Amino acid sequence: MIRISEQYFWSLVFSVFFVVLVIMGDIILETEAYLKWYDLTTFDYLVVTLATWRLTRLFVQDSITRFIREQFMDVVKSGRGYRLEKPKSGVRRILAESFSCPWCTSIWVAMVVLFLYVLTPYAVYPFALLALSAAASFMYNVSSLIGNNAERAKKQNDLLS
Repeated sequence: MIRISEQYFWSLVFSVFFVVLVIMGDIILETEAYLKWYDLTTFDYLVVTLATWRLTRLFVQDSITRFIREQFMDVVKSGRGYRLEKPKSGVRRILAESFSCPWCTSIWVAMVVLFLYVLTPYAVYPFALLALSAAASFMYNVSSLIGNNAERAKKQNDLLS
């Protein structure tokens, strides 16, 4: 027996909406694209990938966009204070889940980033900035990891001595 719930309905609605946007974007890009698909280079794909990663992280994790994520949450009394939790069902539930899931958000972000990158030359600069920010984040994480491992190894040596 097929189980149908309100959430399945909203998931289907958002999936159909996504497919319609992709088809409409393809139709628009047929005639209006600044870059053709076959002209994209490895560098272009790298910029789009890094910009997509950075924007996804911005919307899913960074504190500067917390106010956007909180719009889709319910405020629930908890002891003396309040806490945020995902709504039980409805459109706000789907959006709250999407903004807490990097895989879900990245599909939507990739669609917009790639569309704008191919559509207009004006998108190259902001996406290049986002790509540089992503690269800087990677370098920061790697250097922190190396530094933490070196510090941990030094402490272990000190303990053994």
